[in-house]
Amino acid sequence: MTNNKNTAAMLLAAGLGTRLRPYTDEWPKCLMPIKNIPLLEYWIQILSDVGIEDITINMHHHAEIVQEFLNRPQFNQSIKTSYEATLLGTAATLRENASSFEDKTCLLVHADNLCCCDFMGFIDYHHYMRPSDTVMTMMTFESSTPSTCGIVELDNEGVVRGYHEKVVDPPSNLANAAVYLIEPEVIDWILVNIDAMDFSNEVIPKFIGRIATWKNTGVHRDIGSSTMLRAAQHDNCESIHFNNKDEWQTKFMSNPIHEQLKEIMHG
Repeated sequence: MTNNKNTAAMLLAAGLGTRLRPYTDEWPKCLMPIKNIPLLEYWIQILSDVGIEDITINMHHHAEIVQEFLNRPQFNQSIKTSYEATLLGTAATLRENASSFEDKTCLLVHADNLCCCDFMGFIDYHHYMRPSDTVMTMMTFESSTPSTCGIVELDNEGVVRGYHEKVVDPPSNLANAAVYLIEPEVIDWILVNIDAMDFSNEVIPKFIGRIATWKNTGVHRDIGSSTMLRAAQHDNCESIHFNNKDEWQTKFMSNPIHEQLKEIMHG
């Protein structure tokens, strides 16, 4: 098992959630309930379970609500936040917080996805089994809607040789899960190339041939639409255990978002 003291996580949680309006008009997308647990709490618990303690979360939309969630005593104030008055873009967010990843492996996560898998297996693959000339491991999954995803083409070693971001007729359904383990060389490239703003469209193409992949055969779901948020309520994530019986959770259970979610469930 990897000692993850030298891994720092960046959870991207600042999105507007436009496809989930009107539900995101009053509540942030990253805190949408999945079986009564906020989505972001799934990620924090996953990282806790694998021993990653160095966590930075970017915020923008409803930042004050997200900050109140993160102020809960169970998080022991160990999570750093990075407020973006204007959304920076995924690569620019890494650049803005690069000091947090100096000489470390960076775990970059789009935290608007629900992910339940052998996460330690993902980390161990990156550190011990990926091809030696790769500088990044991308989590992949089989998508039922490949035209809405970044689709990868792999060689016999599972290294990315082709990448197609949201194209009409993708070559397969093996998709980028937007969860990455990244070595310092990639962060250094982002620091030098200050015009790069988006990770998927501007960083990944520069490292084709040096990106390993690990397939998530468990749950991976973008909850960005009401259809997907409804489906997520039935996903099996029972391997994740929560310690959430506190004042914030009690207050959360009476939040109007739960009544609105019932509308989604019957939509």
